[in-house]
Amino acid sequence: MSNLNNQLVKQETAEVARGIRLLLAKPLLTASTDEDAFDLVRRRRDPITQWFDYYCGWRAFVEPRLGYARLSKVTDRPDSSRPVRRLRSSRAPFDRRRYTLLCVAAAELLTTPVTTIGLLADRMVQATAAEPELPTFDPTRRDERSAYVDSLKWLERCGAIRPVDGSTESYLDHADAKVLYHVDATLLVRLLAAPVPPSRLAEPELTALLAESRYGDAADPDAAVSENQRNLWLRHSVMRRLIDDPVVYRAELTPAQLGYLASPTGRRIITRGIVQAGCVLEERSDGYLVVDPDAIATDTKFPDDGSHPKVSALLLLDRLNETGDWLPVGDLALVAAELLDRFRSWGKAYRSDGGAQRLAQDAVDILCAFGLAEQRADGATRSLPAAARYAVERIQIDEPGPR
Repeated sequence: MSNLNNQLVKQETAEVARGIRLLLAKPLLTASTDEDAFDLVRRRRDPITQWFDYYCGWRAFVEPRLGYARLSKVTDRPDSSRPVRRLRSSRAPFDRRRYTLLCVAAAELLTTPVTTIGLLADRMVQATAAEPELPTFDPTRRDERSAYVDSLKWLERCGAIRPVDGSTESYLDHADAKVLYHVDATLLVRLLAAPVPPSRLAEPELTALLAESRYGDAADPDAAVSENQRNLWLRHSVMRRLIDDPVVYRAELTPAQLGYLASPTGRRIITRGIVQAGCVLEERSDGYLVVDPDAIATDTKFPDDGSHPKVSALLLLDRLNETGDWLPVGDLALVAAELLDRFRSWGKAYRSDGGAQRLAQDAVDILCAFGLAEQRADGATRSLPAAARYAVERIQIDEPGPR
């Protein structure tokens, strides 16, 4: 019986760790897109939600009957490098107009469980016309309909709306297209992860939207806050950085956060939480790195040959590591041009004028996103300490001497 109990405990521990990492990779997990992952999170929802609450201060909502799990990840460091992308062929990032229409559409969809694409468009015309700071939505223009369709397609992918008759894309060519939607208002509300609802803000400031009152001013070392508030902020802020960022350098942390990581209690809590998530904490002289051995807890990987920029980034990293200093933007483009010249049938999207510059910049953006490099305003780039993990080790082989 004891062996059976041990096996059950090990299985639960492994499933909880996997569920935590699944939600880190996909903060919105639906049964329709990944039934097995959702079923695991559903079965282990109590320990998973407790882990996120205790270690990160994030709320995880699991709705078994509605078929979704939502992790509300809050941060005081918004990442503009991870935009919402259009789901049609270009995969281009949302522009300001698409974000605006997405927010207006979400607000209007809350009022009814069923609607059509035309009725929703009429409501959005009225809503935007009533707001002096918003350009009025004009569905007679194709570019406006395109932005509108992109916003609705993203809500479809999230599961907030579901077309039960017709296709959303049909609205691109015909403003009188008939598309019927079922609206999941509960999920629609969960999409917004900000701790302060925008409707409560006196001024539209991002810092006010992300403020978490439970910490007080604990981030300020001179602020008069309770010891509990300070310790809570330290635990949550440190763990958020460690599990959400590819690399955390010591220079990026405050003295209080560094002190928390150096203290026996803080180190024990952080290490225990990372182990429970199935990950490993690596500490180096320059910073910290949390490694997921199974590569579950991330939505993108490096190294990875899945795209031309990622392949270029790995080769460009070799040059940056060899240089050990700032590499001018012109030299970066030369490295990309050499790569394009060497493989004539590779990287066709970068064969037009300025293609080498675009390839180099896309590769640098990837390196910066993974904490492996930094770029100055003038375009010059240098590698960061974590890049040493990918340095090429050159082995000298001595020629055999005479016998």
